[in-house]
Amino acid sequence: MDFLINLGSSLLSFAYSFFNPGFCPGRWVWATIGAGMIIGLLPALGSLLVALVRKGTGNTYNAATVSVFAVTGGFFSFLMPLLFAVGLSEVFVNVARNTPSGLTPGQVQAVKQEFCGWVGPQDKFLGHGARVYEVLFYPREGTGLLLLRLMLLVILPAIGLLFIWLQARAAMRRGPRWPGRLLWLPFIGMVLLTASMTANSAGAMWLGFVPMTVLGMIPVLVVGPPSWSVIERAYQKPPPYQPPQQHRQQPPPYQPPPQQQPARMPPPPPPQHREPEPDRAALAKLAADPGPLPFGGGPPKAPTGLWQNHGGRFQKVKPLGQGGFGTVWLARDTQLDRTVAVKLAHAPDAETEARMLREARALAAVHHPNCVRVYDIVSDADGLGIVMEYIEGQQLADSVHAGGALSDVQAARLWVTMAGALSAAHAKGVLHRDVKPANVIIDPDGFAHLIDFGIARSKGDSTLTAAGMMVGTPDFLAPETAGGSPATPASDAWQLAATVSFALTGAPPRGVRDNAMAALMAAARSEPLSRLPRQSAHLRLLTASLDADPGRRPTLAAVAREMSGWLARAGQAEEGPVTKIVHSTRPLK
Repeated sequence: MDFLINLGSSLLSFAYSFFNPGFCPGRWVWATIGAGMIIGLLPALGSLLVALVRKGTGNTYNAATVSVFAVTGGFFSFLMPLLFAVGLSEVFVNVARNTPSGLTPGQVQAVKQEFCGWVGPQDKFLGHGARVYEVLFYPREGTGLLLLRLMLLVILPAIGLLFIWLQARAAMRRGPRWPGRLLWLPFIGMVLLTASMTANSAGAMWLGFVPMTVLGMIPVLVVGPPSWSVIERAYQKPPPYQPPQQHRQQPPPYQPPPQQQPARMPPPPPPQHREPEPDRAALAKLAADPGPLPFGGGPPKAPTGLWQNHGGRFQKVKPLGQGGFGTVWLARDTQLDRTVAVKLAHAPDAETEARMLREARALAAVHHPNCVRVYDIVSDADGLGIVMEYIEGQQLADSVHAGGALSDVQAARLWVTMAGALSAAHAKGVLHRDVKPANVIIDPDGFAHLIDFGIARSKGDSTLTAAGMMVGTPDFLAPETAGGSPATPASDAWQLAATVSFALTGAPPRGVRDNAMAALMAAARSEPLSRLPRQSAHLRLLTASLDADPGRRPTLAAVAREMSGWLARAGQAEEGPVTKIVHSTRPLK
């Protein structure tokens, strides 16, 4: 008890030294309110420390970090607030009883002064009277005074609990929220144990406590969540340990018993450690099942022509689109009887040929059900053509314009699927560089497919695109690429987030400009995002993914986890119309 008295008297003396206005209800009542303000800072300090720890550990919740959080919550939200609160109450009880209180004789005389008629001597007001539990369970006052007591002793602690809970959530941003319980659950225990305080001293303390819990949100928000790169470390698994080659010992080959060993059996070949080269021709034939042509039964009428390699295997049907990088033809694979799309380069020069070959080699390495697949490369009088999977369906842009914006559930499925598709491409070193609603095809079953890697290139390949050509659509171009910096996986992630934002609003996140040059300048200047879906549940993640600084954006792997978790919490399946979820099997590098 002496420890509590000393602790409480020290706190009250400190509060009295800076907060003791000389008017009703009295200097020491105001000092008690000031002491409550100091106590209210303790839980905020605990949340601030947890937020700072997470800046370095991210979402690594092992025994060490959880123990640190538990100790922090127990110390700052339970132990120290409880000791200070009960201690200051006992100081006034001792002053009223004329027993040692830890205060100086001058301070004791000041506590005994009377400021207001309805308060009387401050020591009697703060140190005598009913305890908190007596007021709540054995009320003796009238209705008006009882309601005032309930507001001070029940409503104010409840408000304090609300803001301590909000502080814990702020400290746990960009991660699981369950460790936040280690910060606010101890406070509930502290509130229950303060029922032994005198009611008036407890009420004055809570009057000071609650405003500081509100202000305590500010430093926790200023510290902010851990960076996405720190968060990603918790999900990066180290490669399995393999001993050095010289220390490995191969088991001897199996030898049957002597009586069963055939005569002159050749020795088994030595073990091979190299993976065999895949049969790319066989893989090309088995890349997809033959599909029907989308323009009616029977063979097409009056085909335009045949590409001459492979014995005229690919038969032109009609052009599907044309742009600065080439013309896309609908064609028929006469050997497998399936529809394909052939992207043909306009300029038959060495630079274009090298670019197309590089593009085909990079894209052929990507195998993901939601990425367009590359089957072959053909030659023509006009140049080279990449033979790709033809996906029948509607562009996401047309689907949104015709059917309206997507729901949050549909957008989550779209985002996590396209993130998986891009992650698979990035794992092979392939950047898309032109992710936009027009390059996402929704098939008749409602599943999404990422198409048109026509300006994609391998990372580090600076000669893939034609010199002087603007790469990407300005309305969906990341700020750094619009400013002339090289494309990165982060710029693909920005464009994907812009596409998801369009699906939720029907407009690009920066709005629509009068011409392409104005849109390009707006992208390069990182103009404000004026058309974000303000009512969407995904606004927070969209805002982070559309950050002008690539280093502050969440990775595609982080986006996929966030959206998968959101769908699970919403009770929604990850498979459904608009898209089918296909998770990337390789981590993003």
